[in-house]
Amino acid sequence: MLLFLLLCGLCHWNLEGHFQRRMEGNGKLAMVEDAVEYHLFLIPEKAKDTEEHREILQKYIERIMTQFAPILVPYIWQNQPFNLKYKPAKGGVPAHIYGMTKFGDNIEDEWFIVYVIKQITKEFPELVARVEDNDGEFLLIEAADFLPKWLDPDNSANRVFFHHGELCIIPVPRKSERLSWLPTTPPTIQQALSIISAHSEAVLASESIQAAVDRRISGYPEKIEASLHRAHCFLPAGIVAVLKQRPRLVSAAVQAFYLRDPIDLRACRVFKTFLPETRIMASVTFTKCLYAQLVQQKFVPDRRSGYGLPPPSHPQYRAYELGMKLAHGFEILCSKCSPHFSDSKKSLVTVSPLWASFLESLKRNDYFKGLLEGSARYQERLEMAKNYFQLSIHRPESSLAMSPGEEILTVLQTLPFDVDELKTEEADLLPEDDDQWLDLSPDQLDQLLQDAAGRKESQPSPHKEEQQNYDVVKVSDSMKAFISKVSTHKGAELPRDPSEAPITFDADSFLNYFDKILGTEPQEPDSDDLDEDDFGCLDSDDDLGFEAQESESLKGALGSLKSYMAQMDQELAHTSMGKSFSTRKQLNKDPPSQTANDNSDEEDSGAGDCTVEAVDVDLNLVSNILESYSSQAGLAGPASNLLHSMGVRLPDNADHNPQVSQ
Repeated sequence: MLLFLLLCGLCHWNLEGHFQRRMEGNGKLAMVEDAVEYHLFLIPEKAKDTEEHREILQKYIERIMTQFAPILVPYIWQNQPFNLKYKPAKGGVPAHIYGMTKFGDNIEDEWFIVYVIKQITKEFPELVARVEDNDGEFLLIEAADFLPKWLDPDNSANRVFFHHGELCIIPVPRKSERLSWLPTTPPTIQQALSIISAHSEAVLASESIQAAVDRRISGYPEKIEASLHRAHCFLPAGIVAVLKQRPRLVSAAVQAFYLRDPIDLRACRVFKTFLPETRIMASVTFTKCLYAQLVQQKFVPDRRSGYGLPPPSHPQYRAYELGMKLAHGFEILCSKCSPHFSDSKKSLVTVSPLWASFLESLKRNDYFKGLLEGSARYQERLEMAKNYFQLSIHRPESSLAMSPGEEILTVLQTLPFDVDELKTEEADLLPEDDDQWLDLSPDQLDQLLQDAAGRKESQPSPHKEEQQNYDVVKVSDSMKAFISKVSTHKGAELPRDPSEAPITFDADSFLNYFDKILGTEPQEPDSDDLDEDDFGCLDSDDDLGFEAQESESLKGALGSLKSYMAQMDQELAHTSMGKSFSTRKQLNKDPPSQTANDNSDEEDSGAGDCTVEAVDVDLNLVSNILESYSSQAGLAGPASNLLHSMGVRLPDNADHNPQVSQ
């Protein structure tokens, strides 16, 4: 959960609420919160007949779910599993394969689905896929730092797809080169599929965008094992037996406890299904998200429940506490269904004609890992496969689908267990995993932030020697570059490398510049440090054909303005405001020719013999920023955020009272 919050806070392109789900240019449908939707389209459509096309897509569903069963069957989902179903054509969207998964608090479920979808398009090149959630095109959010400028939430609809295992972004046609196959408006689904089919190479996303998405899903499927946490729990024997057959039900039990309300806890005053007298020690596999949710919840059980806890100093206190919480979750699930629920809901998956081919495919893909048929381990994996088949392939209607509580009661009724046999397994439990990952040190937090931001590992933190040689001129130079950039209602443009900056021509600025020269639209300058060099171009009236009278009147107006500015400087120089700025003497800094010009200007403006020391803008800028940075005490703040956005990273402050020397 912590990593999920960190990743959300590091998104540089805040698109939530802007990207809208559009399957057609004008169609807008509400997205389910904390859910990911995925669509698989077949190109080209091989069948014109609707029923024939449906059969083709159904076969693709069976092939996909069977081929990816080895990684999907053992996966523990937060809320809902990966699933696929046929979706008929509607509103201009062709018939396709569709799925939706509510991932809840575990954002890793969403990115695992992205990995699966990418691999599906790689294994089945005739399929094109798109993925979206309630944030819209979240793949673009992940690669926000590398997107082209033309791509924004308003024109991104139906442009982002997976094809041949590669990310594709359908571009907008440039004005200079019109391409007949690129629509000027956001494409429809049909147009997008035709473009990808005919011009697959031309629509590939850039390498930097591909790398940003690949970095987020790197490590799968090996990463699945790293996301699990095994812990010892003191549980009723019935729960141990259920989890052996249905390991995924741990997520439903954790969610039931995590989201409990006073009505749910009424069923836990006196336990009816899972009695505390039958508790045994067992090893339970959680995802790290589920484990964190269970551990962080503070809960005191009802005395009448019988689930007492040993003192916190007890070596197995954590196992007792986890078992108590998990038992409450299972009891809450069972209390929400009648113990005499309809037997019609007990769907036998082995009756389905698809089961035999599905089981045979699992054997070909080495799902059973060479286990002896009929052994206990073989039967456990077989039950997991049956459960996966029922949830993802042979899905019953919603009215016949069993709730988690009904599924638990069904397992208890159909699969008897021996408490004494389960107790003998206590001595052979695997050691539990270390949960130190729950506590992050400041260095680990910094590393997580850097990894989430995509920084290279080869970019170490500043060393002492680098800190001593740090040039504060970078601060003032970066600030000057920043304020010289364009700022619009969409935000300010950050400075970038000159080699990356495109060559542009602003016609309006060009015309305004000549208006100033020609005097058609006289404007007063808004700078407080004007001098003759800034208007040297106005003296070349021979080349421009200006009349001498217009030039003299303009120079007179500028001289009057400079006179006012000089008087204001003199008045402010002896006030507390003037003394708050660091200054430098112009006599020591300026060349003789410039000093003479300045003195003549002061005489013309009536400044007299009083010399006003010029404010050192760079020194004041650096001093104020460093003071603001120091006051943040290592936390996030305006100074560090602004400097980091410009690529300037200040070294750590080694002094309690930093001083800025000239």
